[in-house]
Amino acid sequence: MSRFLSPKHAHISPYVPGEQPQDMQYIKLNTNESPFGPAPGVAQAAAEQAGKCNLYSDPECRAVRERLAARYGVAPENVLLTNGSDEALNFIMLAYGDEAHPVAFCDVTYGFYPVLCRLYHIPYTEISLKADFSVDVEACKKTAGALILANPNAPTSLALRRDTLEDMIAADPNRLVVVDEAYVDFGAESCVPLIAKYDNLIVVQTFSKSRSLAGARLGFAIGNAALIAELDAIRCSLNPYNVNRMSLAAGAAVLDEDEWYMENCRVIMENRQWTAERLRAMGFSVLDSSANFLFAAHPALTGEALYKKLKARGILVRYFSAPRTAAHVRITVGTRQQMQALVDHIGEILKEVQA
Repeated sequence: MSRFLSPKHAHISPYVPGEQPQDMQYIKLNTNESPFGPAPGVAQAAAEQAGKCNLYSDPECRAVRERLAARYGVAPENVLLTNGSDEALNFIMLAYGDEAHPVAFCDVTYGFYPVLCRLYHIPYTEISLKADFSVDVEACKKTAGALILANPNAPTSLALRRDTLEDMIAADPNRLVVVDEAYVDFGAESCVPLIAKYDNLIVVQTFSKSRSLAGARLGFAIGNAALIAELDAIRCSLNPYNVNRMSLAAGAAVLDEDEWYMENCRVIMENRQWTAERLRAMGFSVLDSSANFLFAAHPALTGEALYKKLKARGILVRYFSAPRTAAHVRITVGTRQQMQALVDHIGEILKEVQA
């Protein structure tokens, strides 16, 4: 640590992203990327803008905002474009959290939430998931502070119904509720239709998962126009050109091919079911997933042990060392060929450890 670092950041604990190793070719099932590349024409749209990199991008992101508004049945002023959904979460914490305005989220969920709270010195409460990893809805209602819910949740893959979420949103109209829907396109119900009814709701989504643009860093928030205007003021106070020309062009092209991506989601959901059935047949407990990943545990192996054995065989999954999750691995759903390779290798590993 240098002598120049502000004391308020002395104990920062940064978010640790999933590994992106460069030492060899892996079957990557660890960071919930799509196994499918962008639709034809997306790369070309981005490449055309690469030739104009001497010019700033559109700070209002109009082309993508208008397409998103049409896609979700809202007005453009209800949409904010961000550099990945993490930036949307960052703006939300800056706008609505401080020492006097705490935040609440589940104890097993996306690890970026506590990182942001610690960075900005926002008090936070972690609401314990139930023993089966489901959300304790009544506890969420009773906990003070703005509520952030990943739905489907990560890494558990479970989702709440929209009517359950609406009950939580309506329970206290003076409480901000943020629903992080990074994985919603894989079988969950979006809360975007509730935006017109509740002015205390912000929905955050991303192009990284269902729309195959993880490397382009494009996310968005949808909410009441007043909330979006406040978040936009935060954006313009930090970086008014927060989304580059290539990502904006790719995002617009992606939305013009929406059905192509939704078909990819359907394939991933089929592969998810296929893989879950085979893992259960091998003795795994696998939660019912509404995301593009599975959360699985086997009595013969810890999550860390399975992760290491698979990595040695050229397959990456992710494990989380916290006590409640240490038995599990999170497995991104890939192509059928990738999932077949995973199942085959796990079968061989289990034979070795159970011999």
